[in-house]
Amino acid sequence: MNNIYEPQLVKITEIKEQSLTVKSFKFKKEKGRFEKNDQGVVFNPGQFVLVGNIGYGEAPFGVSSSPYEDGFMEIVVRKVGTITSYLHSLKKGDLITMRGPYGNGFPVDFMEGKDIVMATGGCGIPPIAATIEYIIVNREKFGRTYVLYGAKSPEEILMKDKIEEWKQEGISIILTIDKPAESWDGPVGFVSDLVKEIKIDEADAVALMCGPGPMMDALEKIFRPLGISDRRIFVNMERKMQCGVGKCQHCTCGSNYVCMDGPVFNYDEIENSWD
Repeated sequence: MNNIYEPQLVKITEIKEQSLTVKSFKFKKEKGRFEKNDQGVVFNPGQFVLVGNIGYGEAPFGVSSSPYEDGFMEIVVRKVGTITSYLHSLKKGDLITMRGPYGNGFPVDFMEGKDIVMATGGCGIPPIAATIEYIIVNREKFGRTYVLYGAKSPEEILMKDKIEEWKQEGISIILTIDKPAESWDGPVGFVSDLVKEIKIDEADAVALMCGPGPMMDALEKIFRPLGISDRRIFVNMERKMQCGVGKCQHCTCGSNYVCMDGPVFNYDEIENSWD
């Protein structure tokens, strides 16, 4: 029987500097490929993995690579503490540990046939990135698809190479930054301000969000008047998680465990439960 707590060793195959404080890491299994589930994917878009190493601990990260890719996984790591600093010190070829994937994901079956609006900010982009990759593979099953993404500055926009690829695949990407910059001629302001830039069937659209709580709270106040009910707004919650299987109580969110009941929730399940 598989031990749900036992990590597996994986090897780093690529590291990219995304900004001054953010790196992306691709890693693969030492032997074989990652196992696909009954839906033909390695993980459901929105699920997370626990990555770290023995002696350092581990932290949860949303997977940013395509769910259909079984040769590697990719995570995006901002340097903010002990574990993330350790990961930033590593190089290609180093071994790390991984557990998961855990939790649920975005309801891709429910999303079929609908217009999709995905909103994110800062390092909240990985679960959104994986969902975009899923939609691209199954493009005929989804309506108009928008990504609203905000960053502090042009230099803080992550996954720039992937953003250009997504645009080529018919995904509408609208970017904004917090304050004006000489090198920037796009929108400036909150992600919530970008909603006016999109055209959707408001009566049959789904909103996906991952980012800071205040940003998501502001977006909900816009999506609701547009006709997107709380039951069609799905939030990927960011919480500190330790065990990943609902035992340690580190990730409680009201009466829910983010690692088990989430990390994706209907908005009305977790309203007013932001960090």
